[in-house]
Amino acid sequence: MGGIGKTALAVEVAHRAQGKGWFPGGTLFVDLRGYDDDPVTADQAVLALLDALDVRNRDLPPTAERQYDAYRALLAERRERILLILDNVSDPAQFLPLLPGTDHHRVLITSRKRPDSLPVRRIDLDTLASDESVALLTRALGDSDERDERCAREPEALRELATLCGNLPLALQIAAAMLRRRQPRTIASLVHDIRKATDPTIALDGGTGATDQYGRSLVLRPVLETSYRQLPAQQARLLRLLALAPGTETATLAAASLAGLGFEATLVLLEELAATSLVTRVLSGNGTATPRWRVHDLVRAFAAGVVEGDVDLKEEGEAARERVLKFYVMCASLADRRLKWLPGQQEPEIFESRGQALAWLDRERTALVAAVQWAEAERYAPLAVPLSECLAEYLEWRRYFDDWITVSRVARDAAQRLGDRRAEGWGWDYLGLALRNVGRVEEAIDAHLRALDLSRAIGDRHGEAVKWEHLANALRNAGRTSEAIDAHLRARDLYQAEDDRQREANVWNNLALSLRDAGRAEEAIEAHLRARGLYRANGDRHGEGIAWYNLAHAWEQTDRVQESIDAYANAHAIFSEFEDWYGVGHALSNQARSHLANDNRDAARLAYRQAAEAFTRSEAFDRAARAQSDADALT
Repeated sequence: MGGIGKTALAVEVAHRAQGKGWFPGGTLFVDLRGYDDDPVTADQAVLALLDALDVRNRDLPPTAERQYDAYRALLAERRERILLILDNVSDPAQFLPLLPGTDHHRVLITSRKRPDSLPVRRIDLDTLASDESVALLTRALGDSDERDERCAREPEALRELATLCGNLPLALQIAAAMLRRRQPRTIASLVHDIRKATDPTIALDGGTGATDQYGRSLVLRPVLETSYRQLPAQQARLLRLLALAPGTETATLAAASLAGLGFEATLVLLEELAATSLVTRVLSGNGTATPRWRVHDLVRAFAAGVVEGDVDLKEEGEAARERVLKFYVMCASLADRRLKWLPGQQEPEIFESRGQALAWLDRERTALVAAVQWAEAERYAPLAVPLSECLAEYLEWRRYFDDWITVSRVARDAAQRLGDRRAEGWGWDYLGLALRNVGRVEEAIDAHLRALDLSRAIGDRHGEAVKWEHLANALRNAGRTSEAIDAHLRARDLYQAEDDRQREANVWNNLALSLRDAGRAEEAIEAHLRARGLYRANGDRHGEGIAWYNLAHAWEQTDRVQESIDAYANAHAIFSEFEDWYGVGHALSNQARSHLANDNRDAARLAYRQAAEAFTRSEAFDRAARAQSDADALT
């Protein structure tokens, strides 16, 4: 893309090659200004090249055709190898007539467009790594004034500035020039100014009169504008809409929804945009899946600014967002149904397995969470609120509790504005679940009470039962055991009245935990057995695994050690089927404790090691370290 450092790299390569003696005939450099309003033509460039080769005035052939002949003849006669740099090309017509016509010499071409139709070796340039960006800024300031200590004093602000510049070399050089001009003001002050700007490409406008080593002005926005202006209408439209997409990457199907086009038509446009370096193709691990697409942060900001500045384009963008929201709601609801699916129920469409549903949700998580936050705008709230409900099961399963808190709060507030008391109640309830999982128990209790009041107010008996169940779990975590047991029983009675045997199984399982806390061990074991039986009858294999795990813990507390070891093994096996590695880790580490109670150190050590591996797979690294430490202690 523009500003990535193509020219700088080409010139640096030329200097190093000259230093190694690879091109004793020297280097020829021509800036073809391919993205200016009046780009240099090949006919104009050949005159400059002939002049560099000492062909001028009366020696210059009178016609373009003969000038090319003279140029190629001179190169063919040269015994000493020459490097030709054709910089800033926008069209093959600019450079094809300038190729030497012999493989004795070498040519470097820089362009924002990929010449895919030509047999040339292509080197795609990406943005710098974060550390490289920081190093560039540090060197740019230090080279101009060795007394400038701002980079050393403000490492966090320096790194944030690099991020705001999108790690784009041109933007970083502009930021360095702005800091030089602003001295002695802090780096943090520039970060603040860029952050408060609606469009960072405007904030990074240079305005310093500074130039690069080639005498070109350090300006960012014109670079983006020239690339955008050269796009055909359909490509320009898709780029604008991609800038409005949620998340950092967009799947091809989601891009098609944004554009209101078919999959194949959208894919072709995306491939054409990728050829202009305004969009980057992002492949999956093996490179075979349908690609995803990323727009650089500064390109995104520029394109979004184009939309914001035009009434018609703004309406087009809002309609595109509605389309992609509908797409996400449809897919997320089907993925959610697959995660909750039990044998005997109707099979959800699209996702043939739980693994497929989880894989799609994993890929789209960032976009889905961002899309829910569109609910802050009235136009999108009716779609974004139900999208948040579709994500609850997934976010809890993957333990993305911060995301869950975010989407629950946004959905709750939007539902309240819409006057949708049912959705507001679920927003409060899901917020309570997420808060409880991060240890904010009192806030969770308050959220569940608010949810319960809303379900009662609208006469939603099923919703009331769920809220009693979730409130009971929060009360148990707060140590309010007797209140928790009462709440569990209220939920159980409501589920039994509705003949909801799946939810009833959950209640028996959780009631047993509260009974254990109350010291009523035998009643707890009986409740766990009731839960296990209901899960089996419902075909809920993962629920059965949870019941086995809790039953094992109850048996362990009542000194039925071998039974607990066997039960933990059953839980471990079931959790493994579901790739629930966090559950596997807990089952194995608890089983290790039971092995120690049986004085079997070798079995305990092995279980702790396997637990560490499972926790690592679930990214619970603190628990993984603890399990590994426990294993090492038994060595």
